[in-house]
Amino acid sequence: VELSREADSYFRTLTAYRPHFTTWNGKLYESELVRSAIDARARHISKLKVEIQGAARPTLQTKLRLKPNNWQTWSQFLYRVSTILDMQNTAVIVPVYDELMNPVGYYPVLPRKCEIVQDDDGTPFLRYEFANGERAADYLEECAILTKFQYKDDFFGETNHALDPTMSLVHMNNEGIKEAIKNGATYRFTARMTNFSNTEDLKRERQRFSEANLKADEANGGLLLFPNTYADIKELQNKGYTVPEAELREIRTSVYNYFAVNEDILQSKAYGDAWSAFYESVVEPFSIQFSETMTQALFSDRERAQGSLLMATANRLQYMTTKEKLDVSSAMFDRGVWNRDDVRDVWNMPPLPDGQGQAYIIRGEYITISEDGSFTRDGTDAGGENNE
Repeated sequence: VELSREADSYFRTLTAYRPHFTTWNGKLYESELVRSAIDARARHISKLKVEIQGAARPTLQTKLRLKPNNWQTWSQFLYRVSTILDMQNTAVIVPVYDELMNPVGYYPVLPRKCEIVQDDDGTPFLRYEFANGERAADYLEECAILTKFQYKDDFFGETNHALDPTMSLVHMNNEGIKEAIKNGATYRFTARMTNFSNTEDLKRERQRFSEANLKADEANGGLLLFPNTYADIKELQNKGYTVPEAELREIRTSVYNYFAVNEDILQSKAYGDAWSAFYESVVEPFSIQFSETMTQALFSDRERAQGSLLMATANRLQYMTTKEKLDVSSAMFDRGVWNRDDVRDVWNMPPLPDGQGQAYIIRGEYITISEDGSFTRDGTDAGGENNE
């Protein structure tokens, strides 16, 4: 991404304190369970449909309707924003400029550190620093900042350190399983040796036994040979400890609760009411915050007052069962609430060509209402107008 503006020394903090966030070490994403939860959220969020309304900034709108920037599709863009937000509880989206400093798109950056500062004129800026030490700044009003768990800071979300105890248990259990596998491949025993009078004799016998049975180049066929001076030979059973299934389920539930997911969501088994609950608790809050912050970054107060906005929406009805989709399609279509294209969208079908699916049909010996308000009944022109 071309950095839009160099961060220079004339910046100062916006207020008496220094609001900023610093990214965590990233090890959270190395957990298979956490990565699955974050991926499940991001996959569903990436299916949101981004729409722009209004007449303001037509050139930029034209570019954004196709894609958010030159490197990503809207699906990739939303997936990355969701992943960054879950990992850092703060996602920063900044404008991308052309060579004439005109905005041509937006990009979700992954800085090591962000802070809010202002220049000598009092204009607030978002200044950020990347892992390679490179720094840049943008007008705060042109940036979108999404947050989760926002409490202490006025601009940024909290860290994910609240999940540290759970992640420690997950790590220890994985280590226990690994050590149990290693111990299962070893043989340990105790034996009492007779006819040895001193420590040096015991030491020499231990060395002799190891060289005769445990050297890598000895082809003994996996058989240990004990001399008749060994007595009371007993195998030592070393059982590795792993977390019981009930406790392991509690650990997983803690991660699920933290990211508001469950196994049905992770394994793509959620439909109907189950998916609607996930939509309302995860996808919809993201959609609202993303739409509001991006609208504020894209358009001025006057442009927003005149109806310019960006919205991210989802067709949640696609996740109903076949029977539920059939019932709601019939009810909404027969009452003239939906047209044929709306029904086709629920069934994941493309709209009809040439606007054929835009007409509304009301059941009651079927009255077809055209876009100009006129209607026909039973296929015969009734010459009437819709006065509703």
